[in-house]
Amino acid sequence: MAMSNIKRTCLGCGNQLPESFLNLGKMPLANAYVSPEKAGSPEPTFPLAVAYCPVCHLVQLTETVPPEEMFTQYLYFSSFSDCFLTHAREMADEFIKRFQLNAHSQVLEIGSNDGYLLKHFHRRGIRSLGIEPAKNIAAQAQRQGIPTLNRFFNAGAVEEILRIFGKADLIIGNNVLAHIPGINEFLQAVNACLRPWGVVVFEFPHLKAMLDKIEFDTIYHEHVFYLSLSALKVLVERAGLQLFDVTRHRVHGGTLRVFLQKMQKQPITSNVETIIADEVAAGLTDPERYTSFSRDVASLKQQLLSLLHDLKAAGKRIAAYGAPAKGNTLLNYCGIGSDLLEFTVDRSPHKQGLLTPGMRLPIRDLSYLVKTAPDYTLILPWNLAAEIIAQQTDYIHKGGSFIIPVPKPTII
Repeated sequence: MAMSNIKRTCLGCGNQLPESFLNLGKMPLANAYVSPEKAGSPEPTFPLAVAYCPVCHLVQLTETVPPEEMFTQYLYFSSFSDCFLTHAREMADEFIKRFQLNAHSQVLEIGSNDGYLLKHFHRRGIRSLGIEPAKNIAAQAQRQGIPTLNRFFNAGAVEEILRIFGKADLIIGNNVLAHIPGINEFLQAVNACLRPWGVVVFEFPHLKAMLDKIEFDTIYHEHVFYLSLSALKVLVERAGLQLFDVTRHRVHGGTLRVFLQKMQKQPITSNVETIIADEVAAGLTDPERYTSFSRDVASLKQQLLSLLHDLKAAGKRIAAYGAPAKGNTLLNYCGIGSDLLEFTVDRSPHKQGLLTPGMRLPIRDLSYLVKTAPDYTLILPWNLAAEIIAQQTDYIHKGGSFIIPVPKPTII
């Protein structure tokens, strides 16, 4: 039976956690897509609520699900987003140049998915190793010739990594840091796998963007943490690492890329102090900011439901685009099911033919959108809205319109 762990103390500093500031109710796992033959069977659900630690500023789930429940088989493949592939290529180019990587260098990626990033290092003769817990995704990377270790990265993995690969000049973790309940142990393991002069780069959605743009749908069980730079600085220093640079990026709705080291080789840039000051000014270290976010979420829910119900009452047909994890949080929290949406379409063949968790919307291939031409289509991966709209000119020419739900429901 699937179980979860209730957290009464902060996963970072161990101090008592206050009550959650946002409770989205009980929900299925956001990537637990349902096969049609199980459409009538119940699925496990878990409480989804978030709290703020006033001691170390770490925003976190109050109840966590064991990673084995979520990541052993996984249906998110990074290679199905053009803009994210471009982002990855540019990232690899930047790191190779900035850190002067060559044939003598070693790159380790944690949560390497299908090799979408490591392939750029591999092609240039830079020795690399991916760590990927999902068996199906690790196998895909291996088929493409990307050396990949199929296991979770934790303290228990260090000995094996050092034995088969050695310490790394560069360790990368894209959208992985927020997934790790044992965050202190994880960061200590990162330190153990890094050469003395090496660099660690983590990229993660910025808490400030989530609050400012009401991106509540980025909250789901896989994301244990919602990170600010203020909280991260405390975490990494506890693990013997130093934050020396940070940059902002637009991918995933607003992301931070942080650079860490364990020897003071790289100078500390002014970016670190600037972004922490921005966070303090924006209230990220003040409990009241989180109370106001909860009110914003409730208001957005009502606005979106009113729009969809009004369109439906006017006889309009509505579908959705995409089946991302964030979309399942939005659909389940708002109660948007088949009474409002006919179906959703997704680019990934790994999701087509399945049903979304909870609301059980059928997931079709992209051609189905143009073929059936609903009047309106709700874009669930709103962070990719520009890319999606540019690709769907045939649907638009047939009279279709798009709805972007966040930060305010808007018809395009």
